[in-house]
Amino acid sequence: MLFLFDLDGTLIDSEVGIFAGIRHSMAAVGAEAPDDATMRSWIGPPLRVSFGGVLDGNAERVEAAVAAYTDRFHDVGWSEHRVYDGIPELIAALAARGHRLAVVTSKTREHAERILNHLPFGPTFERLYAPDPSSARSEKAEMVAAAVADFGHDPADTFMIGDRRYDMEGAVANSVRGIGVLWGFGDREELETAGAWAIAAKPTDILSLA
Repeated sequence: MLFLFDLDGTLIDSEVGIFAGIRHSMAAVGAEAPDDATMRSWIGPPLRVSFGGVLDGNAERVEAAVAAYTDRFHDVGWSEHRVYDGIPELIAALAARGHRLAVVTSKTREHAERILNHLPFGPTFERLYAPDPSSARSEKAEMVAAAVADFGHDPADTFMIGDRRYDMEGAVANSVRGIGVLWGFGDREELETAGAWAIAAKPTDILSLA
């Protein structure tokens, strides 16, 4: 089977680094950072979309905020995360069973590659699907479709694992089974409303669904 994993909120807890990056970016363009609840909701969608919502869609300020975020990410932000408990064991178990693994994330390719390359289990993932840094869009549905096509897998034998509705919507759009995880940044209601095929409260739950 093919397992597609989201990155932030699914493999790694990157809240500290993302929050710090957003605060830095907003200060760089002379704006006040949103509260924690709002920033938490930003984990999943593209940054340009989230910045645009609080910067009145001003393209120049949005790009300046993205640039400031990127600069800080290169310096320190990329390392401000931790792997969720049980994830290394889950990845090892899936690989041992002969399943194929890939990452599908809204984080830009440059950022995602740097993080994935430093994860001890990073090499287990055969492919990375992520938007180009210049893109204002990062449709999960399009990336899931590309993964299914590249691997030549039957959608019925493919799982999309993630913590936000975007992951589940991407799965539904491609007739892929979406597994919503509860240790990330979404919640059960969000995931089930988006069409999750199953819900996992802990990483080992995924093994029982494989």
